[in-house]
Amino acid sequence: MLRVDVEKQLGEFTLAASFSSEGRVTGLFGASGAGKSSLVNMIAGLLRPDRGTIVIDGETVDDTAAGIHVPTWRRRIGYVFQDARLFPHLNVAQNLDYGRRMNNLAPDPAQYRRVIDLLDIGALLDRRPGKLSGGERQRVALGRALLSRPRLLLLDEPLGALDEGRKLEILPYLVRLRDEANVPMVYVSHDAAELRQLATQIVMLKQGRVTSFGGVKVLT
Repeated sequence: MLRVDVEKQLGEFTLAASFSSEGRVTGLFGASGAGKSSLVNMIAGLLRPDRGTIVIDGETVDDTAAGIHVPTWRRRIGYVFQDARLFPHLNVAQNLDYGRRMNNLAPDPAQYRRVIDLLDIGALLDRRPGKLSGGERQRVALGRALLSRPRLLLLDEPLGALDEGRKLEILPYLVRLRDEANVPMVYVSHDAAELRQLATQIVMLKQGRVTSFGGVKVLT
């Protein structure tokens, strides 16, 4: 469960958003500049709200009235950006292991194999990121985030930098992630077709305000 009720002033732009979602994939939809990335950065703890609360899986991670702000590294959140942000000097296997090590988690060979199989990246383990396609890099980034054992996965326009062919390549993996990984996701996009395939609930943002909330029918 994710509950958000926040306000944030960003220069001339005011973000004021309130919603509560229990969906497997909560889609944040809106045009560029609607406030999607700022909102997801607040959920991640990278931006502090000026006012309000954020509750993740029953834990209050932000409450301005009570002075609560749980730092990003303690929120147990996986974050996948538009650019995969893999470490170029590490191979795929080392990149995948980074999230586990940074969170001081014990090795879990069974989970490692499940994630590799889920994302079909077993053949890539010895390669460096520079030798991967854009779609392959995003699949590795997804694997790294999952192996940190997050309670929530944030995906900020993960297909935004890919051409149509690469998008079609990676979308089935995102659907499998939704159906098999058992980790709730917040998925940021301005592409309604993407969200129709992936999202179970939609938060529609316009100029920093939630204008609609509900199932994918709100996209029509």
